[in-house]
Amino acid sequence: MGVPLGRNIVVEEFKGLPLEREKLEIVERKGLGHPDTICDSILDRVSVALSKEYLDKFGTIMHHNTDKSLLVAGEVETRFGGGEVKQPMLLIFGDRATTEVEGVSIPVEEIAIQSAKEWIRDNLRFVDPEEHVRYQVELKPGSAALTDIFRRRGKVLNANDTSAAVGYAPMSKTEKIVLKTEKYLNSAAFKKEFPESGEDVKVMGLRKNNELTLTVAMAFVDRFVESEEDYFRRKDEILERLKSFIGENVDFEKIDVRLNTLDVRGRGVNGIYLTVLGTSADGADSGQVGRGNCPNGVIPLNRHMGSEAAAGKNPVSHVGKIYNLLTHRMANAIYERVPGLEEVHVWLVSQIGEPIDQPAIAAAQIIPEEGTRIEEVRGQIVEVMDSELGNIDRFCEELAEGKIPIC
Repeated sequence: MGVPLGRNIVVEEFKGLPLEREKLEIVERKGLGHPDTICDSILDRVSVALSKEYLDKFGTIMHHNTDKSLLVAGEVETRFGGGEVKQPMLLIFGDRATTEVEGVSIPVEEIAIQSAKEWIRDNLRFVDPEEHVRYQVELKPGSAALTDIFRRRGKVLNANDTSAAVGYAPMSKTEKIVLKTEKYLNSAAFKKEFPESGEDVKVMGLRKNNELTLTVAMAFVDRFVESEEDYFRRKDEILERLKSFIGENVDFEKIDVRLNTLDVRGRGVNGIYLTVLGTSADGADSGQVGRGNCPNGVIPLNRHMGSEAAAGKNPVSHVGKIYNLLTHRMANAIYERVPGLEEVHVWLVSQIGEPIDQPAIAAAQIIPEEGTRIEEVRGQIVEVMDSELGNIDRFCEELAEGKIPIC
């Protein structure tokens, strides 16, 4: 089967075991209130807000990349019954954004800060974005060469970098339960029942053969905890609820669930995971863009992974964002539409200056089910990949509108 538009699409068989049949698997998920996830989420919202402003003012998205950010932890004093914030967190916005086009100014600093405040209000119950966070905006105008890409217009823009990305499908049972566990712990229903549970949740999954160990770290909010005894009582209640949830949603031979394993009785507030605001960023851990989850929501240590951070990069020319997300969508599309496949891996490699729908190579490596020959499915796989690349302009629009999760 030919490849329309001369796209360099390669399909080959992957000579290896599907992850589900490997003996060891490690998967991590950094939850909603983890400092790294906060950075990823906020800086991507800044990109979405800037894209909207550029479209409203100029009818096109201008050059910006807001993917360099640091959340500096504040200082708190935790106390049973409620502590205090002694020094607020500091959120630093970095990299580049177009501030003016033909005499028309864009309030980049105001947009960045307002986007951050909105996200905090929407997601962190106990963080007051006016009182508990300071903001430092270091978004400077871009270079002439990269800025000019956005003035060339067209259905798709040229890639602003030579970059590579990889995605896969389907997610394994371990990956799914790690992701689902964090989503459950940060659901509105769970927070209503257990208001002492903070948004800073991290889940580490370790599978050995068909045995699963889940280690969960979850910040507790000190205003709801009256004493050390009360903390451990509440922790036991949450752990039992968590064990029930996991047992109902996954079928491993053995499941071991652990919660806040650093806790030590008899040491008061110093021996337990207690926060004032529900995130360790209030007084312990700083965060940074690009250190969190992959675009499909987990950190899968057994998988091929790229090094680019998707969050905050512009959605129309920065392949570090576009390809990172598109490889996962493409792999899922192949897996869902082409029968007889056990596992799919997709690579996209860009070349700076070339249209983003014309990658230097688009490669799919597949593990076929028993009885499926690669020659039988190659044409269908090429067709799916070509279709996804052919519709990349719509994909970029969805990214610009914030419709596709990035972490």
